[in-house]
Amino acid sequence: MEIRPEAQSDYDTIHALTKTAFAPMAFSDGTEADCIDKLRADGDLAISLVAVAGERLTGHVAFSPVYIDEASSGWFALGPVSVWPELQKTGIGSALINEGLAQLKQRSAPGCVLIGDPKYYCRFGFIGDGRLSYRELPKEFVQWISFGDVRPRGALRFSPGLE
Repeated sequence: MEIRPEAQSDYDTIHALTKTAFAPMAFSDGTEADCIDKLRADGDLAISLVAVAGERLTGHVAFSPVYIDEASSGWFALGPVSVWPELQKTGIGSALINEGLAQLKQRSAPGCVLIGDPKYYCRFGFIGDGRLSYRELPKEFVQWISFGDVRPRGALRFSPGLE
C-alpha cells in the first residue's frame, strides 16, 4: 500500500469513497464528501492523503485548520477519514491517520483535534477530557493530541467546509 497526497484525478473517487464509507454510519449526516469538496475549494484542505493498493484508491484522510476560542491556533482538525466498507478494519485508516499526524509534526503544528469515537482514536493518543468543546457534544467525543507541551482549552470552530 502506498500513501501519497491526493491528485486532481482522485477527486471524484475520493467523493464516491467518502459517500459510500459514511452511508451506513448512524452518526453521519451524509455531508462528509461535500465537506471535503468545500474544504478543497476554500483552500482549507491542508493535508489530503490517499491510500492506494495497486491502482485502486482504497482510503482517504483530510486535515484542515481549526480555531480554538476563535483564534487561529496553528492546530488542525482530522477528518473525515474514509475506507471502502469491504476494506475497513484492515489498517488502511490507521496508516492514513498516522501519516497525516507525522506530516503535521513535520510542519511544527502544535497539535490536532477531532470529533469521533474515543474507543478508536485513543490508540493514536487522542484525549477527550473536556478541555475542548464543540456545540453540545459530550466532552469525550471532542478530542485532541498535542505534539509538545501546549494543552488546548476552549471552544472549537472548524473551517467553514466542516461547519
